[in-house]
Amino acid sequence: MQLVGQRGPLTGMGPLFVQVVKNEGPKALYLGLTPALTRSVLYGGLRLGLYEPSKYACDWAFGSTNILVKIASGAFAGAFATALTNPVEVIKVRLQMNPGAREGGPLGEVRKIVSEEGVKALWKGVGPAMARAAALTASQLATYDEFKGMLMRWTPMEDGFQLHLISSIVAGTISTLITAPMDMVKTRLMLQRESKGVGKYRNGFHCAYQVVLTEGTRALYKGGFAIFARLGPQTTITFVLCEKLRELAGLRSI
Repeated sequence: MQLVGQRGPLTGMGPLFVQVVKNEGPKALYLGLTPALTRSVLYGGLRLGLYEPSKYACDWAFGSTNILVKIASGAFAGAFATALTNPVEVIKVRLQMNPGAREGGPLGEVRKIVSEEGVKALWKGVGPAMARAAALTASQLATYDEFKGMLMRWTPMEDGFQLHLISSIVAGTISTLITAPMDMVKTRLMLQRESKGVGKYRNGFHCAYQVVLTEGTRALYKGGFAIFARLGPQTTITFVLCEKLRELAGLRSI
């Protein structure tokens, strides 16, 4: 959210971390934690849980589970999960950016958004959010699934922790490169209040165009390193744990 509509040097992740702790205290680093955890349970569960059934449905319908089927299955799972959980993401972003909203908590912010901007505001940015989630889930799951298969075919590695770890690191890196611009556009739209900024960004494409026009192409990757610092470890932990839980449940690995 730095230098909206402007060009110039950005404050990096490290200095910003120190600045937040110094000005707002360590607790500020966990603002929006409740909606973030709620979204993780719902969104994370749905997108991971829907991938395998979607892939099996495509296999039954088309007789194939090639890379395109894996991408399509991941995209569907991510987009569907985001369409249902977008309000929680909006609340999380608002709590993180609006100091005045912190006292009332998540429920207070919901009441404020609905009363001032209408129920539709809870789905603000849902288009870019769905596109981002579709790209994220497709790139994460399809890359992980395909890369793991390649390693098993071309190397002596067997299905296990080491294979899951390497595959998940590759998936986290690729998904960050693909989704960072969408993440930035989604955040810009979610923080645009209808009551104060009507017509500034009409949609996700217009937002991306305005960002490139006024801030430069590199601005699409604002916060890219911070996204990777979160998404990389998150992807690795998610897949390693998911594979272990599937093993304990008697299910095949992804």
